[in-house]
Amino acid sequence: MAELYIRVAEDENEEPMEIPSEDDGTVLLSTVAAQFPGACGLRYRNPVSQCMRGVRLVEGILHAPENDWGSLVYVVNYPKDNKRKMDEMDAASAVKMKRGIEKTSDLIILGLPWKTSEQDLKDYFATFGEVIMVQVKRDVKTGNSKGFGFVRFTEYETQSKVISQRHMIDGRWCDCKLPNSKVLEQFRCPDEPMRSRKIFVGRCTEDITTDELRQFFMQYGEVTDVFIPKPFRAFAFVTFADDQVASALCGEDLIIKGVSVHISNAEPKHNNINQFFSNFPGRSPSLAAMFDRTQYQYPSSHV
Repeated sequence: MAELYIRVAEDENEEPMEIPSEDDGTVLLSTVAAQFPGACGLRYRNPVSQCMRGVRLVEGILHAPENDWGSLVYVVNYPKDNKRKMDEMDAASAVKMKRGIEKTSDLIILGLPWKTSEQDLKDYFATFGEVIMVQVKRDVKTGNSKGFGFVRFTEYETQSKVISQRHMIDGRWCDCKLPNSKVLEQFRCPDEPMRSRKIFVGRCTEDITTDELRQFFMQYGEVTDVFIPKPFRAFAFVTFADDQVASALCGEDLIIKGVSVHISNAEPKHNNINQFFSNFPGRSPSLAAMFDRTQYQYPSSHV
């Protein structure tokens, strides 16, 4: 008996693939699943009624309708749970892609000449694309340039182009890159805290655990710490390795275990907790460390 092939597609509008049948004219579900992972059956559109019909499946064997597969195109069935999970994964990927690809960030410009002004920067970087913001960091007391600044563009493509090359600004080579904690630590002044890597997660429910928060936020970037205050107060703190991730999430409403939580900045206080304890005789470093997690104020939106 000549080998028979039936036409199978993942969707009615897609190009079908030919799947071989067995000698008795049946088709093994495992044969279909080998080409369409996760498949649990087949269906087809009845030429007369135009309704979808299921193909009979018995112990992993698919039987031809009325003993003849014909020239119909058979569509793959998937379990509903699998489809829901795939849709959720696609949605999560879309969110990550939107944040990671479409959203621009403040870029730090290193090695600026002392004479370079903000207008000079704007004029230079405007040749690459639309500029949202430029800033030259200056000493608070003298007003002199500190040799670095920031720029932000409207389009991500422009940002990528600027990062990929060095820049001759006012006769000096400068580097333009995404800032990280080490770069900012090197150039920040004592009274200007680093951009926070910590976010405030509001509207939490009591059944959400630290492990669940960690697992959820790991889809956006590396998580270094999760803290839920005790006694429970309907919020939590999550710290990322990259401050850009924390910045991108701020202002978002996310669904965790069916609950809508709101993400905002964890605003650092300007006082230093260790300096506070140093004013007391017999101060204990461990005591200061114990209070370390309280160095962030609750956002005013929560109060």
